[in-house]
Amino acid sequence: MKMIGIGDNGVTGLLPQYINWIDRSEVLVGGERQLAFFPDYKGEKIVIKGGLSKLVEQLQAEQRRTVILASGDPLFYGIGSYLSKKIPLEIYPYASSLQLAFSRLRESWQDAYIISLHGRPMKGLAQKIDGRQKVAILTDDKNSPVEIANYLKFFGMTEYEMFIAENLEGENERCRLMTLDEAVESSFSPLNIVILRQTKSGPAYPMGIEDDEFSQRKPDKGLITKKEIRVLSLQAMNIEPTSVIWDIGTCTGSMAIEAGKLAKEGAVFAIEKNEGDLENCVANQRKFRVDITAIHGRAPDRLEEFPDPNAIFIGGSGGEMQQLLTVCIDRLQPQGRLIMNLATIENLYEAITCLKELKCEVSILQAQLSRSKPILHMTRFVPLNPIYIITAIKKGIENA
Repeated sequence: MKMIGIGDNGVTGLLPQYINWIDRSEVLVGGERQLAFFPDYKGEKIVIKGGLSKLVEQLQAEQRRTVILASGDPLFYGIGSYLSKKIPLEIYPYASSLQLAFSRLRESWQDAYIISLHGRPMKGLAQKIDGRQKVAILTDDKNSPVEIANYLKFFGMTEYEMFIAENLEGENERCRLMTLDEAVESSFSPLNIVILRQTKSGPAYPMGIEDDEFSQRKPDKGLITKKEIRVLSLQAMNIEPTSVIWDIGTCTGSMAIEAGKLAKEGAVFAIEKNEGDLENCVANQRKFRVDITAIHGRAPDRLEEFPDPNAIFIGGSGGEMQQLLTVCIDRLQPQGRLIMNLATIENLYEAITCLKELKCEVSILQAQLSRSKPILHMTRFVPLNPIYIITAIKKGIENA
């Protein structure tokens, strides 16, 4: 059974050998657009629609000579990856839309970051692409070039220009290089691919963003996980690029935002009971280009809306600690980590007792830090409040 990639130029883009295989086949499988290139085909045509499980059953039972048509490179966000795991296939790719688009732009693409928004949410795109010089985006009707341009403008990512390649190799092919403002005011064919290219460097923030950089509640400034404590807590969370993270009581969003920069391919979910703080969190997301899910509520309420996490951060306790920790540990992935910042020995004792009852492996770091401050021609130190950083690791089933 053969799978042949085909472009929007139809038969004219196929090698003679490929055309011969199609002519000699008894069954031709593909989308309506691909099958339309062969109006005089003598065998049976099977249109790919909806789910692929029924198609797999048909193909597994098929004894006739069969050719499957797929757009471009079938292994580049195509059906080739799925079908090749289910049935034995010989795959013959055509140029992918990515290759064609970069060729029209006359740019190399081996150093490009590639992401598909086809049938996927745009959530989290900001931290995925921030700082990358070249980005290729596969789109769909919902995540169109206009929506992408508006999204980038929302996060202030105006250092990017957009190259939009439409109907590549088709009769209505069109390629345009535009600013974000121009893209927002334009219209595009549904069949397109977007390339983002930096025209200048954007802002960069190292791990441990200065406290004053964050929008905070006024006049009560200081309701933020301090930079030094933040870095220690982030390290304790053992965040990986694909981690799912909860931030409970996010306030300014400082922990969630820095966690999002570490888990670029993952997701961050935050909850905050104070609406004013939540507004600051949204403003900070825009400034630091981290797109997280932040909701209004008081944990453990609404935590059922979040997917199970690999790491949880709790910046403090507003009461009901046992109920909150029980819910969090129950939802935490095996070997996942819960990190708490506490300022009092009473809360420390309650948290440790509860976490040990929940069969977690518990450790504590006491952070007692001071910052230098000039005084006349000399320097003195101003102490920060001592903080207890609790790390609780949920045991796996084999260790329970």
